[in-house]
Parts: sequence; C-alpha cells; structure tokens
Amino acid sequence: MLGKILFPTSVVGAGQQAEGVLAEYQDVAWVDPNATNLVAEVSCTQPKTYSPTPETALKRADGRTIRIVAVDIGMKYNQIRCFVKRGVELVVVPWDYDFLTEADNIDGLFLSNGPGDPTTITATIDRVRQALAMKKFPIFGICLGHQVLALASGAQTEKMKYGNRGQNIPCTDMLTGRCYITSQNHGYAVKADTLPATIKELFINANDGSNEGIYHTELPYFSVQFHPESAPGPRDTEVLFDIFIGTVQRCLTSGQVSGPVEFPGMAEAAARKAQAAQWELDLADDDESADKAGRIVRGRRIRKVLVLGSGGLSIGQAGEFDYSGSQAIKALKEEGIYTVLINPNIATIQTSKGLADKCYFLPVTPDCVRKVIRHERPDGIYCTFGGQTALNIGVKLKDEFAGLGVQVLGTPIETIMVTEDREEFASAMAEIGEKCAKSHAASSIEEAVVAANDIGYPLIIRAAYALGGLGSGFASNEEELVALCRKAFAASPQVL
Repeated sequence: MLGKILFPTSVVGAGQQAEGVLAEYQDVAWVDPNATNLVAEVSCTQPKTYSPTPETALKRADGRTIRIVAVDIGMKYNQIRCFVKRGVELVVVPWDYDFLTEADNIDGLFLSNGPGDPTTITATIDRVRQALAMKKFPIFGICLGHQVLALASGAQTEKMKYGNRGQNIPCTDMLTGRCYITSQNHGYAVKADTLPATIKELFINANDGSNEGIYHTELPYFSVQFHPESAPGPRDTEVLFDIFIGTVQRCLTSGQVSGPVEFPGMAEAAARKAQAAQWELDLADDDESADKAGRIVRGRRIRKVLVLGSGGLSIGQAGEFDYSGSQAIKALKEEGIYTVLINPNIATIQTSKGLADKCYFLPVTPDCVRKVIRHERPDGIYCTFGGQTALNIGVKLKDEFAGLGVQVLGTPIETIMVTEDREEFASAMAEIGEKCAKSHAASSIEEAVVAANDIGYPLIIRAAYALGGLGSGFASNEEELVALCRKAFAASPQVL
C-alpha cells in the first residue's frame, strides 16, 4: 500500500482543534525515484583528469600515457584508484558529456556504476551506441555501466523484485565454468533473452540465474553487473581492470580495434571441454551397458560415490561440515550419481532419510571405510566434506585407494597433506608469492620455546591434524606456551 506522510510546518498548540491542526500541515507531492534521472544528481559537472605517478605510467608508442575516459554516472572513488594505480590516465567526464568529439584521443572507454533506472539516461545510451558503431576503442562497464552497454547494444533491462544487494554473491563465468565471489548493489538487471546475436552472457548469478555480465563476440566490449572494485571485498574479480587495460594495450600495439576480449582460463576451459569429449568417445564402447549416468572424471565414468561424514560432534562444533556434506550429496544426486554416506551421527542433516541413497551408521575409521568400499565398490570417494576426521582417513588410506579401485575426487590427498603440515603449507605459500605470517613447526616443547623466542610473543599455537583445533590457542609468554604445547602434543605430533 502506498501512502503519504503529512509534515507539520509549525508546533501545534495543545488546545487547538483538529481542523486547525490540519491547516498547519504541508501536503508533500509523491515522487517516484524510478522515474527520476538520479544520475544527473550524482554525476560530476566538469571533466577531471587523474594521472598516475611517472614511474607507474603506461605509455603508448608515441610516448603519451594511455588515456581512459570514464563516464561518471555515479562513479565510486575506488574505480578511479583501480585505474590510476595500474598506470593509466583517467579522464572522468559528466554523464551527458559529448566524449565522442575527442574520440581520436581516447584509448579506452569506461562506463561507471550509478543509481536508478538505466533507461532514464538516454543521452549516455545514445553516445555509447555511437561509440560501439565507431569501433575506435575498447569499452568496459560496471553495474549501471553494464546496463547502459547492454541497452546501447539493443538489449533490454528490467526492474528486479528485490534486487541483489550484499557481499559474497556467487557468479559463474560462462566461458570457463569458474565461480567468482562478488559484491553487488543493484535493483535492475539486463534481460539475457533480449541480447543480440553478437552479445553473449559473460557471467550469471549462481543464486537466481540473473545476468551478471556480457561480452561482444567480435569486438573488445564487455561489462559486468557486480563490483570488481569493491573496497571491502571480495576482490576476486578486480583482475577485470587488468584485462581491460591489457585489451587496450593489445589494440594500441596492433593498430586495430578488433577481436573479443580474452579472459583468463579460456584456453584451459576449451582444452577441458575437448578432453571430456574425447573421454566420451573413448568410453562409448567400454561402458557397462548403455548407462551414461554420472560424470567422467579423469577418464573414468563416476556413477557411485562414497562421501565420508564427520562422525560424532560436540554441540557447537563443526556444524559447517554437516552443511557441506549435505550440499555435496545434493549436488551429486543432481548429476545422477548414486551416493553412499558413512556417518554414525544420526543428529545431522546429511543422515536424514531421503538425502543419501544409502547411509552406513558406522564409525569413520580406516577399517570401516575399507569394508564399505569393498562391499559397495564405489567409483569415487570424497574426503573433504567431513572435517578433520575425514581428512585424516584420506591421509591414512591414500596408498590403498588405487588398489581398492576407488578414485579420490575433489582436493587431492597430497594437497591435504601440504595444508595439514604447517611447515609445508608456509613453504607452498612462499613459492607462489603469497604472504604468510612468520611461523615455525615444532615437534617438541623445547623446539616450540626456541621458535617462540625467534618470532616473539604474543603467539598463536596451532596443532596439526587435530580435530576442531584441539590444543590450539594464544600464548602471551613462555609459561602459557608450555601449557598449550602439553595439550597440543597429547593430540598431535606437531604444532605451529
């Protein structure tokens, strides 16, 4: 129901009658923000140039710094930072600025985020439509800029019922199949079924299936609905700025504005698709009967999978593993894969009737897992949805799985071992250039004391291979360290 609020223009005396009170009120006209050009209220009014530092500036062949024109339709400052720190000159112009008169001096066009209904900014849409036809520079859009690019390409937008607003929203890359975690804040969306033939979906929302990105199949134009520049994070997709600038450099080097934008992982995805097709051909005659259910993984058709549950849990402990195991079983069933679960804990969702195809209420131990594998003869096994209990089983049976005829799915056991051994994990992080807190692995209290003196207090003590972090904690001095280590070494051979 819609209504109006009447605002008093003066303080009403206690003795006044209702008629007198109403006369002192002001009737406020109803304003529909969806019908208002909100962009005009938030856009800058004059062009402004942001330059990189001389040592980071990216130069053209003629010595000029690469110039990106950004149409401010509600631009966030962090978008400016993302460009400038990458060495480009950013010229920010108002929403209705005629940037086409300077087309010969533009190396790339950026369309920012902004508020409101995208169809209200017809001046911007018309200029972007002309820019598309000119084919003089690559184009990249974010949020409202994504919708403007779609409208200029001939597609349509629609008002969403609730919109997508928040962090940690999953989006699927349609070119590689990868899922990225994004930050979003929009109430309108591009209607994917109205995209022209040369425009394809780049991302879709993994929750509601709405469009989250588009790309041109023949020209270097692309855009995304989410915010890759999101300051609070997640920052999984900030690489899109590098991809855009790389595309600008490619076009400048070749002297041609042609070819689609090249996204990371495309070649690998194509290779995986070709490999999957080859496996289908290879297994066409070898498969048992004509049953094509399941998925082919590393050359083998997976029809039945054993999932290791977490076993007995204390109240408030590791409930996330019940959730992850339940979701894994649901996903496997959607793929037509028969699921077998080992979990003695009846007070979990994953052991509920009708979820797994078969459930063994047995302890998650090497002996029980070995017996179930021999009896059920599954094609694959998951050790990563049962917490520390299941991970330990994977490590203990890693040399037996091949002989038992079962293929480890998901995270390889070797990777699990690296992450469990704190010293190996720190070394692996260093190899790929990722930051990791200074640490030492110790196998005795004496070694722990020496390591603590080297690092300095306070310290975090973490026991390896321990269920629920048993024996872990904080130590502010040597006395607390020794007390923690005694507990940790009772449950684990190593502390970090």
